[in-house]
Amino acid sequence: MRSHPSSRSRSLSAIAAALVLTVVDPAAAQTTAAPQAGSATATPDNAILLTVFLKHDQSRPLSELNAQLARQGFYKAFPPEGMEVVSWYVTMGIGQVITLRLPASRIREVNRVLEDTAWGPYRTEFFVTYDYRNVGMAEHEKAR
Repeated sequence: MRSHPSSRSRSLSAIAAALVLTVVDPAAAQTTAAPQAGSATATPDNAILLTVFLKHDQSRPLSELNAQLARQGFYKAFPPEGMEVVSWYVTMGIGQVITLRLPASRIREVNRVLEDTAWGPYRTEFFVTYDYRNVGMAEHEKAR
């Protein structure tokens, strides 16, 4: 008898499908209304980590980039309410690298906030990630 997939694998499958659809038909992602701000919070059953690269436009001065971010409401809208900021670093030569913990159902909301407020000063890249520290450290200890 086949077992039912876990809610985590269903969530990751939904994310993968959404990303594929965005790549296959990026215009469809642009023509729909922005999602309503979600109220779902991350739990062990639905949480994902999303690492966002905000690659700054190095052809423009920082003051100009910051002024555009302010006009577009970047810091007012990002991160969306209820999403945990796990880390937020400036990486020289790249820009900002931010890792959020959020429910998989709210991934589109993050994407739209960044499309609406960060595009221009930044080019964006997204990576679904997971915490491997405990597993990696356990393997390290076992190998000693």
